[in-house]
Amino acid sequence: MEKKVTEVVAALIWVEDRFLICQRPAHKDRGLLWEFVGGKVEPGETKEQALVRECREELAVTISVGEVFMEVDHDYPDLNVHLTLFNAAIIEGIPQMLEHNDIRWITPEDIPQYNFCPADEEILRKIQHRD
Repeated sequence: MEKKVTEVVAALIWVEDRFLICQRPAHKDRGLLWEFVGGKVEPGETKEQALVRECREELAVTISVGEVFMEVDHDYPDLNVHLTLFNAAIIEGIPQMLEHNDIRWITPEDIPQYNFCPADEEILRKIQHRD
């Protein structure tokens, strides 16, 4: 049986030379792995609307959504995801840990110190070699 593809959006939010990463809650699938803020696109939403909603729900911030940074397809044992990562900026609020175990601002050089979700690995390589 074909697993259906889950549309997922995420935000690449930079402040100067650091970008925001979030640690998944321990009780969720891929618990305690690091990821970009975001989540599933709900029926009837655009990707941009979904991302604005997720950032509000997970971090209590309002963002402006920019260009697509990268798109990735990844097959997990339990689902196939099509991840669209957008460049985004916080226009209101300070990120709060409403849902995550931890949130951090890291530089591209810090990436190897964190265990990320497998779907993010291609994206992280692009961030590390973005010069």
